Amino acid sequence: MTGATRRQRRPAWSRLPDEELLDLRLCDLQLRIRGSPVEPQIRRLGGELAARGLVFRPHCWIAQEWFSPDGVPGIAIPFYLLHPRLAALERRFMGEVEGGNADALMRILRHEAGHAIDTAWRLRRRKRWRELFGYASRPYPRHYRPRPGSRRFVQHLGNWYAQSHPTEDFAETVAVWLAPRSAWRRRYADWPALRKLEYVDELMQELRGRRPPVRARQHVEPLKVARRTLRQHYALMVRHYRSDDAERIDKILLRVFTPRRQRRGQTGAARMLREELPVLRRRIARRLGASEYLVQEIIEHLIDRCRILRLFVRGGRRRSRRRAERLIVALVSRAMHNTGPRLAL
Repeated sequence: MTGATRRQRRPAWSRLPDEELLDLRLCDLQLRIRGSPVEPQIRRLGGELAARGLVFRPHCWIAQEWFSPDGVPGIAIPFYLLHPRLAALERRFMGEVEGGNADALMRILRHEAGHAIDTAWRLRRRKRWRELFGYASRPYPRHYRPRPGSRRFVQHLGNWYAQSHPTEDFAETVAVWLAPRSAWRRRYADWPALRKLEYVDELMQELRGRRPPVRARQHVEPLKVARRTLRQHYALMVRHYRSDDAERIDKILLRVFTPRRQRRGQTGAARMLREELPVLRRRIARRLGASEYLVQEIIEHLIDRCRILRLFVRGGRRRSRRRAERLIVALVSRAMHNTGPRLAL
């Protein structure tokens, strides 16, 4: 590796402290997909599409968030995935990095490829599409309340995302269908969602080897034109993704755990929940007759909140575990008999 290449891969801003980096404009990051951590996964997506006989390849560009725009069969990839320094900043403010590892990144890429395929062939205009998924013209909600017990939707991304909108339902169904070795026929054998998967399978057989009618290659809202600073970007993001439900759960977590480190070596609440997750997931699912997927989703959300709030185990670990388990049982019971938490889109 030459010195010039090494400098290119480690931009000057990557050495700045957070407070200085936050004052940098997004457009000044000068990021590229080529040579970045996401490039191999984009190639992998192309290989998965090819293995299914599809000649279509969605083009990708860098933006502020994940999205696939109407009318353009491509995928916008968030800037923070292009460099570890930016991923660390994303985790600091948002509590997680969407697509922060190879498996999570592929799950999202398959989902966005579902949107791009829908756009490329205008599939949402078909009568059968509308009968199974609903009308794509339905207003996109700012928030949605999922029904965790429903089997009318596949489960791919977290938070029962397929339930948020018909277009998301279709994209999630395509993602499940596309994933290698997903065994979707067996997994969803007794679910109403199987009809959607079988429809997608029929559609993709029809599209094998065909070029799509919509081939637009624009880059919508690319990062290179974003003039706001990283500080302004995260202020907007944090404000958007907070909700009344999140604030209520945070207050409960502050009663279960503590934000004050009281002794050296005190266990972090997020770490404790992560370590206890397999046991809690099985025990609570068995006790309530709930799916382990539902229990895991709720525990993962609590882990994220504990990490953001920087909470620690209060008193003994056993006592904290019992109190945390009571909270999880209450949240799972509520989700089973009513609806899930109000989630921002």
